Amino acid sequence: MTKAIYRREHEIFLQELKRLRLESGMTQAQCSEALGRPQSFMSDVERGVRRLDIVQLRDLCIALKTDLASFTRAYEQAINDKVNAQN
Repeated sequence: MTKAIYRREHEIFLQELKRLRLESGMTQAQCSEALGRPQSFMSDVERGVRRLDIVQLRDLCIALKTDLASFTRAYEQAINDKVNAQN
C-alpha cells in the first residue's frame, strides 16, 4: 500500500482543511493561536509537513466552528467529487 502522504486522498484532505480554515475567516496565525500552537503549526499542517492525529483533528475542527463528523462528510464528498470528475 502506498504511504498516505503520497496518495491523492491526502492532498484532498489538506485542501479540505485549508478550505475550512478560509471559510471560517481565520488566518493560520489565528487558528494556531486558538489551538495554543505557534503560527508555523498550521502552515506545516496545510503543507503536509505535520500530520494530525484524530484528537488533534477534532480540536482543529472545534477551533474552526465545526465538528469532526461534518469535516469527515465534507472530506468524503470532496474525494467522491474528484473521482466522479475523472470519469
